[in-house]
Amino acid sequence: MSYQSIYEAWLADPRLAEADRAELAAIAGDEKEKEYRFGGELAFGTAGMRGIIGCGMNMMNVYTVMRATQGLAEYIKTLPAEEQKKGVVISYDTRRNSRLFAEKAAGVLAKNKIKAYLFDDVHPVPMLSYAVRCLGTVAGIMITASHNPKEYNGYKVYGEDGAQMSPEATEIVVGFIEKITDYLSVTAEEDSPLIVPVPKEVDDTYIEALKKLTLSKEAVEKCGKDLKLVYTPVHGSGYVPVTRILGELGINVTVVKEQTTKDTEFSTVAVPNPEFKETLSMGIALADQIKADVVFGTDPDSDRLGVAVKNDQGEFVALSGNQVGILLLDYILTRLKEENALPANAAVVKSFVTTGMAKAICADFGVALFETPVGFKFIGEKIKEWEKDGSHTFVFGFEESCGYLRGTHARDKDAVVASMLCAEMVCYYTYIGKTVWGRLNEIYAKYGYVLDKNESIQYAGLNAMKEMNAVVDALKTVDVKAFGPFAVEAVRDYSADLRRTSDGRTEPLNIPRCNCVYYELAGGSFVCVRPSGTEPKLKIYYSVKAASEVAAEKALAEAKASVKQLLDSVKK
Repeated sequence: MSYQSIYEAWLADPRLAEADRAELAAIAGDEKEKEYRFGGELAFGTAGMRGIIGCGMNMMNVYTVMRATQGLAEYIKTLPAEEQKKGVVISYDTRRNSRLFAEKAAGVLAKNKIKAYLFDDVHPVPMLSYAVRCLGTVAGIMITASHNPKEYNGYKVYGEDGAQMSPEATEIVVGFIEKITDYLSVTAEEDSPLIVPVPKEVDDTYIEALKKLTLSKEAVEKCGKDLKLVYTPVHGSGYVPVTRILGELGINVTVVKEQTTKDTEFSTVAVPNPEFKETLSMGIALADQIKADVVFGTDPDSDRLGVAVKNDQGEFVALSGNQVGILLLDYILTRLKEENALPANAAVVKSFVTTGMAKAICADFGVALFETPVGFKFIGEKIKEWEKDGSHTFVFGFEESCGYLRGTHARDKDAVVASMLCAEMVCYYTYIGKTVWGRLNEIYAKYGYVLDKNESIQYAGLNAMKEMNAVVDALKTVDVKAFGPFAVEAVRDYSADLRRTSDGRTEPLNIPRCNCVYYELAGGSFVCVRPSGTEPKLKIYYSVKAASEVAAEKALAEAKASVKQLLDSVKK
């Protein structure tokens, strides 16, 4: 059927809610909008669904949410009876319609005779992941679009281990979803006794699990009450758990009150992404006013943490996700070693687009480092693998996009535990007469300066993903010799599971496949190009190693110019 025919069918369908009918009627004369909404379907990928809120097959709405949940229910019904009885736990953030979508998902599960645990208020991603494990459910659902703009919402599915659902299970779920061609046919039973609240003890045991991960109790006791820490939840779900864990550890926290409200419009920021200094601007302004030491910010589903610290001139600098990651990595390994608690088989996991400096730090501590594709689910899978075979002990996992995890209580990035560790880290360096900024520069002095940056090229329309993949595929056909001053030493084609060196030797990568081209550059630098899995953006990552910041900035500019020239050539 054409998009026009599908649009007309939805508009005339008596099962469509009147508010949705009015929304569709309002775009009757807008062919471009109708094509966007009905010319394709909202994809359910390895990270679930994410899209703009609105009525249509390619949008986030009750119909696409219920259809996806019916597909999940069909999958659960193929499992053994004892697995089916475990139920599903559902959480949601502060976005538009998040609670509504969560209730609809619970109702669909109940209609399928599957128990649904529903949080009575917003809870972050890590607490949903923890709840799956704590309650022993067969799956979990998180309604969120993470750090995306206010117009978006999303739907993420978790497996029984608390990690995002595996690619194999996701493929089966997608198969069931695609069989449902009549979007409006899925029904829900929202007043079912099978829908029950999540026990309050889950919150308490989660906080207790985090307390067991502290590394500098004495430093916190000595310095925590005098620490001046400003925190903003950016209108999201991190407000309660972050302030609770810091408060119970005795750390002094001042919140940005204007950003503690559950504002679905995120009206105090342009985008609720703590990776950006602009998102932390109200926190930094308050910190300057009260002469605070550090600023934290979490995104709507509180899986990402942004941090700003004072430099040597007393000005606040927003650290990148890579910088926070190497600071935490260095801090965790240092404290474990000082306490003689570093396991002999300790291992760290990072995505392959995350800073190359992790390699030098882990090597210095004698700790194994593993790389995964982008997506914390792959870090969760490594934890699961090691729990089964005992080959390694997970001590830390991180991604450049401000995602961190210590502990195995959750299997997704956790801004609550990251907030605790970062606050503790500030106390520790204060206790020994240092600063976080000072320690970061000591790390650079010891291991060499690394400048990590990424940029995005925005795409639009129904063919955005196809166009981005075409660019990446085209890059694989070009023999690139250098980017700026850096010679290309090897190219990794993750879609083919192949690494090819400049002299023609090949070897398998042995990690899950994804459409990505990664250029290993002389001296330990890299450039990587991949399509985002959650947004219509082509992402380019740079990790530049140089003798100094000035030299790194110069080399980065030259590398960027080379990349632009390459991309322009393959787009023609």
